Amino acid sequence: MTVKETAEPVNREINQLQLLIQKMAGLESRYDPGISMLRSPFSSPGYHTTLKQAEFVHSTRDSLSYALGLLDTGLARYEQRAFDIIRQVISLQDTDRSHDTFGIWSWFYEEPLQQMAPPDWNWADFCGSRLVQAIARHGHRFPDGLREAMIHSIDYACEAIIKRNVGPDYTNIAIIGAFVTRIAGEQLGREDYAVYGLERLRKLHAHTMKHGAFQEYNSPVYTYIAILELSKLQAETTDSVVKELTGELLDLTWKTVAGYYHPATAQWSGPHSRCYGSLLNDQSKAFLQLATGGAVRFFPWEELPYEEEWYKSGIHCPPAYLEGFTVPEKKEIRQLLQGDGQDGSGKWAVTYLTPAVSIGSFTHSDLWNQRRPLLIYADNHGQPAYIRLRCLHDGYDYCSARFKSLQEAGHLLFGVDFITDGGDTHPNLDRTGGIIEAADLRLRLEVGGCLNGITAGPTDEGASIVVGGTEFILTTWFAAFSGHGGAVRSWAWEIDRAEDIINIDMILYTGPRKSIDFTSLQQAALVFSLEVQPEEEEGVHAEPVLEMTDDGGLRVNGSGGRDGEFLLHLRPGTAE
Repeated sequence: MTVKETAEPVNREINQLQLLIQKMAGLESRYDPGISMLRSPFSSPGYHTTLKQAEFVHSTRDSLSYALGLLDTGLARYEQRAFDIIRQVISLQDTDRSHDTFGIWSWFYEEPLQQMAPPDWNWADFCGSRLVQAIARHGHRFPDGLREAMIHSIDYACEAIIKRNVGPDYTNIAIIGAFVTRIAGEQLGREDYAVYGLERLRKLHAHTMKHGAFQEYNSPVYTYIAILELSKLQAETTDSVVKELTGELLDLTWKTVAGYYHPATAQWSGPHSRCYGSLLNDQSKAFLQLATGGAVRFFPWEELPYEEEWYKSGIHCPPAYLEGFTVPEKKEIRQLLQGDGQDGSGKWAVTYLTPAVSIGSFTHSDLWNQRRPLLIYADNHGQPAYIRLRCLHDGYDYCSARFKSLQEAGHLLFGVDFITDGGDTHPNLDRTGGIIEAADLRLRLEVGGCLNGITAGPTDEGASIVVGGTEFILTTWFAAFSGHGGAVRSWAWEIDRAEDIINIDMILYTGPRKSIDFTSLQQAALVFSLEVQPEEEEGVHAEPVLEMTDDGGLRVNGSGGRDGEFLLHLRPGTAE
């Protein structure tokens, strides 16, 4: 990865058509002519699909993306294949209005809608968007019969989207549904679709501007989708109002992305409300390189892992924000996400950035595996390292562990307690009732990325982690997990260094598999601080003030640059 010294994009005329043609050539081996769809290795998030053992599947959404990409190349040799794919995928849509699933598709050719548990109504949006783009860009190329079939399919998808009518807090689907209905309305002469799409966009715009951010705040994966889909809508619409609304939303979003980008580590600073990995993946890197015109560069242009849906989408970072990707600075960002910012009930995101590190935290959050409520990036001599907090139940992130914090600059005071009405692996899909079976339960500070030269060791009060020239000091101020037979009561942090990870663990229980009943625990709460300790500062840690409340809580008051307070359940209880 290299960062340009100037904020100006260096490649204003990137040959995206050539990148698209290369991408289509790379997908050639995955095309299955027997089914007329694109074949993919099977993967599953663990919900919606009931497939378990499949090696390969044929995705409806991915096949339509491939078909659109084939048409976008303009190459005659791909035309018939694209027609065959679209005809096949259209045939898989539910066209029976008596069904709840009318207008949507299953994920895979191998799994009919009635087999899914449950079906995914988002597929009206995802598949509909590809069909709308295909007819907008290439409608004149389709045989009459297929074009009519596409119009009917788009109609059905629009009906499903309008019937479902998701709110503006479901950001990405709100955007994609607005795109499908608005562009379908413009292309097919359907005023009702066009009016609905504009109104949906207006609601999203009002909601987002009021809160100053999307619901999925500072989420690399969801912000990427929002930028891409808003850019598509802006590029395809002929309506000046739609262009103005999408332009304002895009400006707000790019300002956020540039504000959180950390040039030294080339990472997207935390905290992240939704995230699938702690380091940017190749798709995200390529997207940022393309959108900034090469102001940040991860790949040679000819090797850029290009995505077909980027073609003609109009994605670009406004020039006013390019400097955020290239110029290191020292700053603190505070964003109110929910509630009242004055009475202490608000949920905030706080991020502190210096040229060497970024430290991000939410004031409160669960510890679902898609959350990053405490996330640090540090420059390890030109390569990124990260530190994140986890609570692990038999090795998997435990959602009923709750995180609260106070952060001022590089001083972070945080606590973990437990709720009895939350989930295990998901916030609400697998509620525990407050009782779990476990052979292991632990808190973990995970250190990953480039580990070269990183040192981590125990101290009398916690642990010390040194990355590059920066030391992070972890201090334990309070730890209780009592009333459970077999619970460990030595609160030292154990450090285990593997090839690609350093685990700094506080073990709450490990041993024979048994039931842990949080409803009967007398005390289960922990309080820590994590502070950046530059070489020029002395290692002085101001002790927080801890106070037991009459109703069984633990009030934690900050000090030493961590003003404010938070309240933990000393005894596990229901979520607030």
